[in-house]
Amino acid sequence: MRIETLTDTIGVSVSDMTRADLLDPALSDDLLDLLEKNGVLVFPDLHLDDPEQIAFSRQFGELEILPIPGAEHPEIFVVSLDPDKALSAEYLKGTFYWHIDGATVDTPNKATILSAHEVSAVGGETEFANTYAAWEALDSDDKTRFGSLRVEHSFATAQGRVHPEPTDEQVRFWNERPSKVQPLAWKHASGRTSLVLGATASHVVGMPLEESDALIEHLQEWVTSSRFTYLHEWQVGDLVIWDNRGTMHRALPYAAESGRLMHRTTIAGEEPFQ
Repeated sequence: MRIETLTDTIGVSVSDMTRADLLDPALSDDLLDLLEKNGVLVFPDLHLDDPEQIAFSRQFGELEILPIPGAEHPEIFVVSLDPDKALSAEYLKGTFYWHIDGATVDTPNKATILSAHEVSAVGGETEFANTYAAWEALDSDDKTRFGSLRVEHSFATAQGRVHPEPTDEQVRFWNERPSKVQPLAWKHASGRTSLVLGATASHVVGMPLEESDALIEHLQEWVTSSRFTYLHEWQVGDLVIWDNRGTMHRALPYAAESGRLMHRTTIAGEEPFQ
């Protein structure tokens, strides 16, 4: 396989592989190592079908299964803003904001795999930020300052960005999902540390709100600066996998009628926040 660096801090393109090559379990350890080091792997022009994507995904861990009665492939989550194609179309508008999947649970997803079935002519790119590299580039004083801080994350905070004037019913629904306090600096079993931020980040625990808002905004801008990010412009057939433990991501806005259609598989988490 041919490996090309996409940016100085995040992402590699993996090419010259057939679909059969990708499903060779002997390569899974090498690909996991690449993922750990680079955050995002891009496989252009693969055109995997659902069974192939599921088989590839299972090489990296246990898959999340969707509770959809009668689904032919309950491992596949359909990503579309068209409500006729995706049950979660309204919720997916929240993905236009930087986020980490699973920031409101104890153990977030290990990785996510997305394949492009249809793309939008305007918008719909996916942008990734390396939260490992952003932490590593902080000076020692900031690392000392931030290392022990904890941040409350909530579904309501994320959805409030999408709907700044929500109805009472929306607020009640959002608040049914409990909030979770997470470390700002996640110290991983590997010895690395990543920053935990994103649209779910409500406030720094124990810090005055104005100071908390300013710090979260400052760090969010730091992590998502061009120094630590990669923008993927989708082509039909692309397959992208990202390390959800050490990256944030967002979709650039696109129209519901754009036709954009992605199929997602999710590798269940193994490492809790700590």
